Amino acid sequence: MPQMLVSEFDYELPGELVAQQPAARRAASRLLRLDARTGVTEDMAFADFPALVGARDTLVVNDTRVIKARLVGRKRSGGKVEVFVERALDADTALALMRAGHAPRAGTEVLIGSDVVVTVEGREEDLYRVKFSQPVAAVLERYGAVPLPPYITHPPSPQDAERYQTVYAAVPGAVAAPTAGLHFDEETLRKVQARGARLARITLHVGAGTFQPVRGDKVEEHRMHSERYAIPEETLAAISGVTVLAVGTTSLRALETWARTGQRAGESDLFVVPGFEFKVVTRLLTNFHLPKSTLLMLACAFGGRENVLKAYKHAVRERYRFFSYGDAMLIERG
Repeated sequence: MPQMLVSEFDYELPGELVAQQPAARRAASRLLRLDARTGVTEDMAFADFPALVGARDTLVVNDTRVIKARLVGRKRSGGKVEVFVERALDADTALALMRAGHAPRAGTEVLIGSDVVVTVEGREEDLYRVKFSQPVAAVLERYGAVPLPPYITHPPSPQDAERYQTVYAAVPGAVAAPTAGLHFDEETLRKVQARGARLARITLHVGAGTFQPVRGDKVEEHRMHSERYAIPEETLAAISGVTVLAVGTTSLRALETWARTGQRAGESDLFVVPGFEFKVVTRLLTNFHLPKSTLLMLACAFGGRENVLKAYKHAVRERYRFFSYGDAMLIERG
C-alpha cells in the first residue's frame, strides 16, 4: 500500500460550524448523501432517511451506553485532578486518563467527593491503572458527569445526559457516544421498519482513544486504540444476503473485525484507511469528523478520499453542523 501522509486528510473548518448543542429534535438534523461510485452529493433532511431504506437493508446499530466517566477530584495536597475512566477492569479497578498539574505517580491518592479515594497503581501507556475505594460503577453514577468531547465547550447539562445517548442505548461501557445513532428517535426507527428494513445490534464500547490525535506524519505509523465489541448470533443471521447499512463507524469496525477474525466478541484495533477491503458493509451512516482523525480516514476509505473531502468542502459551504452534535452523512458504495 502506498505511503499516506496524515496531512492528506486535512480540511478547513470554521469554528462556528462545530455544533455545541444538539438539534432541537433528534431527527431535525440535515443529511448529506454521497454516492461513492460517482462522487455526486445530495442535500437532504434526516427526516428523509427512512425513504432511503427498504426490504433489502439491514441497519446495524451500536447499543453501547455512555457511562458518566468524568470525575473531578483533588490530591491530598489540594491540587485539582480530572479522572476520565476509560474502562472498568473489575469491580473496583479501572484504566483512566488523568489530567493534573503534574503527572500523578504510583501511590498518588485522589479524593472524589467526601468518601471516595482513587489510588494510582501505575501506568499502562497513555492510561493509568487506578484502584477505587468503592465500586467503580457506583462512584461514576454518584459523582460522574457525561464525558462530552473536548470540542464541546459548555459544561455537561441535564440535556446532555439525555441527548448524548442513543434512544436504543442498552449496554453500559462507552465513554463517548456512537454519534451517528443520535439522529434516530423512536418515530424514525418505526418508519425505517415500516419500510421493511431490519434492525440489528452490535455492541462496541467507544473508548477515550477516539479523541486521541493521530501522532506522527505518516498514517501507517499510527497505532489504533483497542475497543471491546460483541456481535450477537442473531445479528450475523440478519446481515446474511442483504445490504448492510452500518449506523456509525463503530458498527462498521465491529462487523469488519468479525469478517477478518471470525470472532463475535473481543477487542478491535482495526485501523481502516484507504485501500481497505470492505467485506460486509456497503452503506454507512456517519457524522462529519475532525480533520486528520482516524474517523475521517475511515470515511475516506469507504467513500474515496477525493469524494469525501469534496463532500466536506460542500458541507462547509452549505453550513452543515459538524462533529458529535452535528449533521449526518450517508455514504453509499453500491
